[in-house]
Amino acid sequence: MVNRLLHPQEVEVFYILPTLRKYFAVYMKEQGFSQKHIAELLEVESATVSQYVNEKRANKIQFDNHVLKEVKHAAANITDKLSMLRETQRLLRYIRQSNALCVIHRQLSNLPNTCTPSTIGCSVGGELGGPRLCH
Repeated sequence: MVNRLLHPQEVEVFYILPTLRKYFAVYMKEQGFSQKHIAELLEVESATVSQYVNEKRANKIQFDNHVLKEVKHAAANITDKLSMLRETQRLLRYIRQSNALCVIHRQLSNLPNTCTPSTIGCSVGGELGGPRLCH
């Protein structure tokens, strides 16, 4: 756990996005993509892809099986940088709406027990009342 209060967006940037990239790399490698091609699609160094595939990077959080299934599906849909961005955004929405962000957030941050989407405004639509983001 981190010794300070993290915003849900910090959890996404520092923990969830790197973990998504890791699983994209792992699943793309399983599909037969070369390390170089994966690096180009993910906009990372080839050495980073190697670290992802060899479990040496982005290991601070674990996704549940439902999220992993979605990530595997997304990896199969990535053919270029635009599809990578689109699939990443779709997964971030899924992680927010499925309550996975809340679970991860609570593992990493010292949240008050009373933290809910309504108390902190943590929702897709903000004041407009969109679907749940976390908690």
